[in-house]
Amino acid sequence: MLRGSLVALVTPMHGDGSIDFDSLAGLVDFHAESGTQAIISVGTTGESATLTADEQIEVIGKTVEYASGRIPVIAGTGANSTAEAMDLTERAARCGVQACLLVVPYYNKPPQHGLIRHFSCIAEQVDIPQILYNVPSRTSLDMTNDTVVKLAELPNIVGIKDATSDIPRVTDFKQRCGDGFAVYSGNDDTALALIKAGGDGCISVTANVAPAKMSAMCEAALNGDMEEAEKLNAQLDPLHESLFVEANPIPSKWALQQMGRIPGGIRLPLTPLSDDCFAQVRNAMQAAEVI
Repeated sequence: MLRGSLVALVTPMHGDGSIDFDSLAGLVDFHAESGTQAIISVGTTGESATLTADEQIEVIGKTVEYASGRIPVIAGTGANSTAEAMDLTERAARCGVQACLLVVPYYNKPPQHGLIRHFSCIAEQVDIPQILYNVPSRTSLDMTNDTVVKLAELPNIVGIKDATSDIPRVTDFKQRCGDGFAVYSGNDDTALALIKAGGDGCISVTANVAPAKMSAMCEAALNGDMEEAEKLNAQLDPLHESLFVEANPIPSKWALQQMGRIPGGIRLPLTPLSDDCFAQVRNAMQAAEVI
């Protein structure tokens, strides 16, 4: 089980929207050197919604290549079509990823028994560890605890990224799915609270910008050093907020550009960070001591 800070990595792009693989290699190095426990490639923060399927697999494959065994890579392979999600998961598995992250199908709003069939089909077809991803704010559908518990019976469904900020869910998952079922926060601002409640870490946006401090905060909390975890989290709190001042990953990409780690490319319909948000994000970066 992976525990700690797992980064939901941005996909670097040139100004014309093409993928910048040189910067991607640099980001992988950055995280391998900063204590990040794993990289999530081509999740929401990686702009999966505007990458073609072939681009997604190319980014995943390159990330595995650049990681070169130094840091685990988890591929975002979710889709609102079961066939498409299954195909992406199969292709990502062939790239050599350690696991796949599968979001609740968005837009078509299936019933709970449809979610069970969707995730079960993928898990039974592709023999790789799989992490569920529940983010109702984006999918307009909440996967219930009972559905998660049912899916956790499948041996290769090994955890969940929960972005509901409903902390009592952690206790329920751990009691009913067992300690071997990993529970990760999908929201940076509730990551510490989730770990305190028995969770295993965070799949983090903040870690893009402050990977060493996010890793140290999660590690302190997991080791029971709550005084240190609280101190570090207080420094990170402004980032947890400001990196969502506009839709993710707009602020993260701007921050990384300011740090000289990526160019400013982003794909429509997302746009570069608005000028009137610059000061808030910059102040948060200063509070976290990354600039």
